Amino acid sequence: MLEVSNLECVRGERRLFAGINFRLDGGEMLYLQGQNGSGKTSLLRMLCGLTPAAGGEIFWRGRPIGQLGEEFRAELCYLGHQNAIKEELTPLENIVSAARLAQETLDEDTAVDALERVGLRGREDLACRYLSQGQKRRAALSRLVHERRALWVLDEPYVALDKAAVDLVAGLIGAHLQRGGLAVLTTHQPVAVPAAALRELWLGNGDAADVRDSSARC
Repeated sequence: MLEVSNLECVRGERRLFAGINFRLDGGEMLYLQGQNGSGKTSLLRMLCGLTPAAGGEIFWRGRPIGQLGEEFRAELCYLGHQNAIKEELTPLENIVSAARLAQETLDEDTAVDALERVGLRGREDLACRYLSQGQKRRAALSRLVHERRALWVLDEPYVALDKAAVDLVAGLIGAHLQRGGLAVLTTHQPVAVPAAALRELWLGNGDAADVRDSSARC
């Protein structure tokens, strides 16, 4: 359902990568790897339609994402390296606000359940500025508990999490894949995730990168 053809990224006078080609179908995940500055976040943002590519094309369900607009965004869940939460709002207010922005229905009981699942029970109504970095990351990732959009693009989802939270997020990703969803993510932590197929893409040196099949670890 997601296909990338000859994708190229240039920043200033430097080419970060070129000749990127891959295809993901339902239940499959792409694990993106590379050194800092190799273009991982840029590639993720290109997949979301947030950053223009210097060359190549990205297709969703056989059509270029640039032609799909809201139709594509309605099937996309993007969580960046930054938490993208409002510090003055509570975790509960943040998750409800995020759902409204995505034009999704999320009642308060369901939102509270999601926050409890990620370990924020008792902190639902505490302003996020008083939370630790790990708790803020949990608040951001609570969106995934009841997320049903088909394509998840996740930039370092495990950062600042303890082992229990890492296992929980890995389980949420695995459940998403088992429902037939797709996922593209970066992470420095090897975490087992059940997937119909796992592909690895290594970026570096500005050259074309190969996609290879691997065991279900990300």
